[in-house]
Amino acid sequence: MIPFLDHDAVHAALDHPRLIEALRGAFATADIEAPVRTAHEVGSVDAPGRLLAMPAWRRGDVVGVKLVNVFPRNAERGLGAVHAVYVLFDGKTGAPRAMIDGEALTNRRTAAASALASTYLSRPDSTVLALVGTGHLSPALAHSHTVVRPIRRVLVWGRSVVRAEALAARLRDEGLPAEPAADLPAAVSAADIVSCATTSTQPLVLGRDVRPGTHVDLVGAFTPAMRESDDALIRVARVYVDTYAGALREAGDLTQPIADGTWSADHTAGDLHELCSGSKVGRRSAAEVTVFKSVGTSLEDLVAASLVVEGQD
Repeated sequence: MIPFLDHDAVHAALDHPRLIEALRGAFATADIEAPVRTAHEVGSVDAPGRLLAMPAWRRGDVVGVKLVNVFPRNAERGLGAVHAVYVLFDGKTGAPRAMIDGEALTNRRTAAASALASTYLSRPDSTVLALVGTGHLSPALAHSHTVVRPIRRVLVWGRSVVRAEALAARLRDEGLPAEPAADLPAAVSAADIVSCATTSTQPLVLGRDVRPGTHVDLVGAFTPAMRESDDALIRVARVYVDTYAGALREAGDLTQPIADGTWSADHTAGDLHELCSGSKVGRRSAAEVTVFKSVGTSLEDLVAASLVVEGQD
């Protein structure tokens, strides 16, 4: 019977700085094969949902696959939108080594990838973080961003004022200087870093509200029908992605302006491999606006899962 490593085991093993640096090394060397995930509509009219399959491997070392169900309306049921499991296999024998809580793994590695991108794209003196969204990923994003930048104020906005107040209180209990934000445009305008993790299909972070020098981290919209930013922001910003193959195929924040002819894929400034390997530069001035658009890659899951299992050996 292979072990099941739960939420607590994942969080105990995945120290934010350690995971960020492990991802930096993996993106730089690019020795992990990570095909673009496959997606299938599996929900109903009343409960739309998608099943994602995300394999990755380092030949002769390790193989893994994550199975993810994403049901955006789960908040109405008091549940998180994402449920997942991860299975890690030995790369020499194919034998299973462990099954891991996929939601905890996803939240931790997604936040670490955003923080990794921020080390190249946000201003080093960034002190104000606006957190847009109050779902299960948001606390991990808040903690990861504060690891890499001297954040002194975390503004928490959500469609539900009650949920925003509750998340801000939780983050304060965890040692972060968080407060609820009632007005989204004001929070965005006050921020040095905006981290957005929602299931929105309409723009939330608008170009007119983003001041010069801001870094915008767009995490939540992972299908062509979803988006968190408007065309004005994408046009004015230098846009980076986690992977070209994933983001330019799946991210509505990019595919929609491409389809409308208001932006072009060849304007993409770089991906995480290029940033981490040094083949592309990140932020070039204190005044420019940068955007990091991620849809997730199985490379991140494999790196994080390997660290979790190593911690059990």
